[in-house]
Amino acid sequence: MTTQKRRRPGETREKLMEAALTLVGNGRHFASLGIREVTRQAEVVPTSFYRHFTNMDDLGLQLVDELAVVLRQMMREARSNVVQAEKLMDESVAIFITHVQANRNFFTFMAQGLAGESQAIQEGIRSEMQFFASELASDLRRLRLDEHLSDADLYMTCDLVVRTVAFSLTDILAVSPQDDEQLNRIRQQTTQFLRLIFVGADHWVSH
Repeated sequence: MTTQKRRRPGETREKLMEAALTLVGNGRHFASLGIREVTRQAEVVPTSFYRHFTNMDDLGLQLVDELAVVLRQMMREARSNVVQAEKLMDESVAIFITHVQANRNFFTFMAQGLAGESQAIQEGIRSEMQFFASELASDLRRLRLDEHLSDADLYMTCDLVVRTVAFSLTDILAVSPQDDEQLNRIRQQTTQFLRLIFVGADHWVSH
């Protein structure tokens, strides 16, 4: 009598998500992936896909949720023991680069999603970016910085910060994780961009 190994709850779902990320990390665009290709990579039968996801967009949105967990962990790290805005910028950019290098497949998916063909996934990622802009605005209010800015103008500033950091994704992903010199250059350049944004915000007058 043979015994069949029982999967733990959620294991197939995780394998499918990991399979999609592996294919993305191997150079495929998420928008081009098919269900059979993902299930083959995950080594599960195609019918099992529909027990966990409606379609590939549904799987992609679940990946956005997982990506949000990674990003929120990153934000918690940047906030810890930071009491100055300049230190917050430096810490945030350094931690962002570290997380990108540690989760390259996830962030490749994010870069694809931001400019991708799936409106649902693009909107999901942009929604997370808006959340981070709001959180950053709350942090700056807590640090009593740029107090002359209205809530709308402060959010606009923070939205620009988040977009600038997200834009650096393509540069980071194009560099080998071992190329410390290039990564340091990207870190310094991105931090300078953020400083320039805050210099402008310091002199901003709403019309």
